[in-house]
Amino acid sequence: MADIVASNRDRLLQAAVEAKTFAYVPYSKFRVGAALLTDDGEIIKGANIENASYGGTICAERTAFVKAVSEGKRKFAALAVTTDVASPIAPCGMCRQVIREFCSLDMPILLAASSYMEKEDGVRESTLGELLPFSFGPEDLERDRG
Repeated sequence: MADIVASNRDRLLQAAVEAKTFAYVPYSKFRVGAALLTDDGEIIKGANIENASYGGTICAERTAFVKAVSEGKRKFAALAVTTDVASPIAPCGMCRQVIREFCSLDMPILLAASSYMEKEDGVRESTLGELLPFSFGPEDLERDRG
């Protein structure tokens, strides 16, 4: 799995940047782009989409997962996320839990600063397990209750 991530790293980061251009953010003006790498090398992009009722807003990461899962994709190798902020920003708690539903705890998550190509430390590499320690996942529903 590490090979597929390494060979697609630049493509994945660029896809997240491209996705960010489609963000619909008339309220917060906070654009986010996400790119999800499937285990077969396909990249699915997502942007945040705001709504006047606020609760109807969907984050870029969840947009990418909803698109992927609704098209039958269930196995993922990596995720990249970027914003217009000069330092890397991590997914929100709700997105982390959605990622946990479909991904292993050791899946790489690349957090890219807005100018990541110009900075040596512009991409923070993490894993789902680091972002969501002591997590609850689908396998926990199979535990004995007693």
